[in-house]
Amino acid sequence: MKTYIRLLLFIILVAILPACHLSKDVPAPDMGLPSSFANALNADTAGIATIPYTSFFSDERLKLLIDSAIARNNNLQIAVKNLEASRKVLNQAKLGNLPEVSLRVTATTNRPSDNSINGLSANQFLGSSHIEDYLASADLSWEADIWGKIRSQKAAALASYLQTEEARKAVQTQIVSNVSQGYYNLLMLDKQLFIARRNLVLNDSVLNIIKLQFQAGQVTQLAVQQAEAQRLVAAKLIPSFERSIVIQENALSVLTGRLPGLPVLKSNLEKIATPGELSAGVPASIVAHRPDVRQAELDVRRNNAEVSFSIASMYPSLRISAQGGLNSFQASNWFSIPASLFGAAAGSLTQPVFQRRQLKTRYELARIERDKSVIEFRESVLQAVAEVEDALVSFEKYKQEELIARQRTETLQKAISNAQMLFNTGMANYLEIITAQGNVLQSELELAEIKRKQLGAVVELYRSVGGGWQ
Repeated sequence: MKTYIRLLLFIILVAILPACHLSKDVPAPDMGLPSSFANALNADTAGIATIPYTSFFSDERLKLLIDSAIARNNNLQIAVKNLEASRKVLNQAKLGNLPEVSLRVTATTNRPSDNSINGLSANQFLGSSHIEDYLASADLSWEADIWGKIRSQKAAALASYLQTEEARKAVQTQIVSNVSQGYYNLLMLDKQLFIARRNLVLNDSVLNIIKLQFQAGQVTQLAVQQAEAQRLVAAKLIPSFERSIVIQENALSVLTGRLPGLPVLKSNLEKIATPGELSAGVPASIVAHRPDVRQAELDVRRNNAEVSFSIASMYPSLRISAQGGLNSFQASNWFSIPASLFGAAAGSLTQPVFQRRQLKTRYELARIERDKSVIEFRESVLQAVAEVEDALVSFEKYKQEELIARQRTETLQKAISNAQMLFNTGMANYLEIITAQGNVLQSELELAEIKRKQLGAVVELYRSVGGGWQ
């Protein structure tokens, strides 16, 4: 009886021992980020990262496309499945402190040699040439988490789960960005196709006038040829834009999980308003809002847990086991209670001595991986800040470019109107009208492209500060 009491006291003592943390965690480095971005117009801490995409974008058709992409995009669905798998692993790791219990039912028979000790004993005491054994038992095994090995496994599983969640957010953020950029590019192509078709009509009108002048002997064949060449410049743009529109619509269909070939409902590029000013918040908010930066930070935490686990694996492990059930040499007495009852308990302390340096190598590799994760976190923060700064300066400079391009386009549109009137009255020659047509075509196409780049800079700023996954 005293033996069982001592064993029970020993088990309780081990169970209440606090887990020793053998490794000092390395925190994610403090990057010393400034209080504001260098290219920010204001230092407002309430940035656009916290705004849901349903409120950030004003175009209802764009929001419908984004909704469809979030619901049906294949890459995002894979990220969701990865999250489900990671959650299963985490739930399993949470049960690490519980004992392992298994039920066992066995029936064996053994025919020893008649000249062996077992054979002679069986014949003498059992009156049989074979030995039977019937067992029904419950086996329990439990490892005491003395050095925090199980706790480290839990911490690593939790960090991996949170990383998977951040990976899902990163995929959604990228999808919102890709759909928005593709939609704005499609609006630009539509606008450029409209410009090319309108310019072609204008070229046809001028070409007809020049042909009439040629027939009247007022101009040479060279004038007709140059006017025809200018017309073909505009004509060539039309199939090019039509091809690009179909390709862009197909790309959006894939992003939104639809079969390519279906038309995309869209607005007019000119009706999309660009915000006058955007706040990126403060650089420190990137660590909290950017999913990829959060992922890198969690990787440091996961590798800290891996280092702790690798150290704990080199220390003694205490395992308590117990077994109890029914045991009998005869099937008829198998369930005879209490005669067939039996029980056993044991404790083992195992210290790894020589494992061909596997444990030491695992520890060293874990430390290297942890150092790498710290460097990768630092790089992710630097890259994120750089992307925000690039988006801020792009947004501001594209606004300035659009203002200049719009003024130039309006001036050229007035010039071509004047050139047409002068040409019709014979006060301007064909070269002036052809030059004016080419300039206004190029200017209008550039203005549409600059508007698309400005809208793209807005989307890029929203993505770079961590917006889109809310």
